Amino acid sequence: MADQVGSGTVSGATDGTAGYGPGVSDVAPAEAGHAPGEHPHFSGRPVSWVSVVIIVIGFILGGAALVAGPLWPLFWTGAGVAAVGCILAVSVGIFNDWY
Repeated sequence: MADQVGSGTVSGATDGTAGYGPGVSDVAPAEAGHAPGEHPHFSGRPVSWVSVVIIVIGFILGGAALVAGPLWPLFWTGAGVAAVGCILAVSVGIFNDWY
């Protein structure tokens, strides 16, 4: 049977500092201005929100068309609206500033 490590063998194993040496911070460089565990707020650009709202409206139209019938012309209209929203999102670079 293998020897088992007793408690307290590893320095800092019980006080939450294991793996961190002197001068090593647990805050990433990008978050250096924020408290540990706090993340900066990214609300997005207005054109990103417009793109997402157009896509959601398209999905709502398509979903309502399927529930109400199905009403295929309204479903394809919703699909077209969602596609226009997706094209707008890609053309304005909705994910270009994503980290």
